[in-house]
Amino acid sequence: MQRTNFGEMACSIARTLDVIGEPWSPLVLRDVYAGFTRFEQIQADLGISRKVLTERLNHLVDQGVLERRPYDQRPRFEYVLTEKGTELVDLLMVMVRWGDKWLAGQAGAPLLYRHHACGEISSVDLRCAHCGEPMHAGDVDLLPGPGAAS
Repeated sequence: MQRTNFGEMACSIARTLDVIGEPWSPLVLRDVYAGFTRFEQIQADLGISRKVLTERLNHLVDQGVLERRPYDQRPRFEYVLTEKGTELVDLLMVMVRWGDKWLAGQAGAPLLYRHHACGEISSVDLRCAHCGEPMHAGDVDLLPGPGAAS
């Protein structure tokens, strides 16, 4: 069975899923963001097979989300977020907020986020880039954009 190529769809959600829609990819990005930059560190943290981790890392590098940098005389590499990857972590932070609210249970959030600017523990809050007001699904209308399919 051939996999649908979401990257060619005229849909930003589908195109994003083409990059991180496989379940291990967001977790690999989370680990790199958290400071696990070497293959062995990521593998140990996730308990993922070497084959699957290699595939995920190669895909994320090919997509321009991670950069592979040598760190040893031997061909050993560490992985760092690119600008594109760092912005993708913002998306993961929105997922964190949802997961903390709806799935954390009585134990509560597994991680807390301290905002550098104010020093307070906080979470992501979606706001309109123009007026600064909260922006949620019920607050917007969907209109065709310049890249919409004809």
